[in-house]
Amino acid sequence: MEALKGVRILDMTHVQAGPTCSQLLAWMGADVIKLEPPQGDATRGQLRDVPNADSLYFTMLNCNKRSIVVNMKSNEGKQVFVDLLKKSDIMMENFGPGVLERLGFTWEKIHEINPKIVVGSIKGFGSSGPYSDFKAYENVAQAMGGAMSTTGVPDGPPFVTGAQIGDSGTGLHLAVGLLAALNQANRTGEGQYVEVAMMDGVMNLCRVKFRDHQRLTRQSLAEYSVPTYQGMKDVPRAGNDSGGGQLGNAIHCKPNGANDWLYVVVQEAVWTALANRIGPDVGVPDLANDPRVATIAERRKNQDLVWTLLNKFAEKHTKRELMAILNPLDVPCGPIMSTEDLATDEHVRGRDMWVELDHPQRGKWFNVGMPIKLSASPAVIKRSPTLGEHTEDVLKEVLGYDQGKIDTLKGAGAFSAPKKVAA
Repeated sequence: MEALKGVRILDMTHVQAGPTCSQLLAWMGADVIKLEPPQGDATRGQLRDVPNADSLYFTMLNCNKRSIVVNMKSNEGKQVFVDLLKKSDIMMENFGPGVLERLGFTWEKIHEINPKIVVGSIKGFGSSGPYSDFKAYENVAQAMGGAMSTTGVPDGPPFVTGAQIGDSGTGLHLAVGLLAALNQANRTGEGQYVEVAMMDGVMNLCRVKFRDHQRLTRQSLAEYSVPTYQGMKDVPRAGNDSGGGQLGNAIHCKPNGANDWLYVVVQEAVWTALANRIGPDVGVPDLANDPRVATIAERRKNQDLVWTLLNKFAEKHTKRELMAILNPLDVPCGPIMSTEDLATDEHVRGRDMWVELDHPQRGKWFNVGMPIKLSASPAVIKRSPTLGEHTEDVLKEVLGYDQGKIDTLKGAGAFSAPKKVAA
């Protein structure tokens, strides 16, 4: 984990979008100090599956970090925060609109405290524009960024994706921005403010749909299985269409369970071999030359026939068997893999993408591994911290506080919630 060794990140983010970003940077070797309020990140207790233990929602997004508790509502806590800013290369936050500012820390103030620091901010809709004061969640971002309107079956309602493109996708965008800004700061000595809006991030991931939106001003979309026409304003929902120049769809295999499907892409280059293999088994021995599907134009026009024949062929095969038949033909395909499939898959385990960890509260558990493989800086996945586990270590090692100062700050409430006054 040498790639970001020596980079210190003060991480004030919570829930999913920000922690996704800071966890990736921690896996690259950055020293990520997670600054939490006395009650901790809200996800520590959300969807809890082990009594009195940090939830998987928290542990799966906060590995390799150090946790420090600071009461930002106290003057002493704010001073600790200022001292941490002076010692950090990056500060990250994903508070609601105006929260950090109300605590007295605008971007301008933070820049004054540490001119070289890079500040990363995730907002639902950014800090400008008519939506800037709105709150956002994962599915709100998907709804407003273009994903939901283009996901689902033509006559059904819009669907959200299973992948967290609004939260985790935004975190990935922020990581890119932070590393670029850090590189510039190291050259110029000047930090900058890096903002990623969840809505913007989703739009970026829907880029091909905006490609098709503009194509519709000039032509229909021949590769779509649903009717389209020139002048059509909205890109339609098209089920499992491939979304590219090649035809693609999910094929149902035996024994016809919920995930017994194989996604198949019918490339122009493999059509003859594919047709020659399946044609005799489905009663169309000369399928490769059948005028209804002989050319790419005809196959696009008669997609339903292509998928009907492939589904007929698949009735006798499991998804893995069908994959084994199609792979030697160079047909791009892959089984629809359930979470259980992935958690037990040899390929996944071999690439350290399902990693077993031990936690003092919850015992053995698994996390999804590091998807970015650096040859000279391999990630070593370590468990998430318990609340405030590293408070004293950070105060002493990073800030140079002695025990007397720490005790004084403790007594002043810098690291704890204000005491409730009896009525």
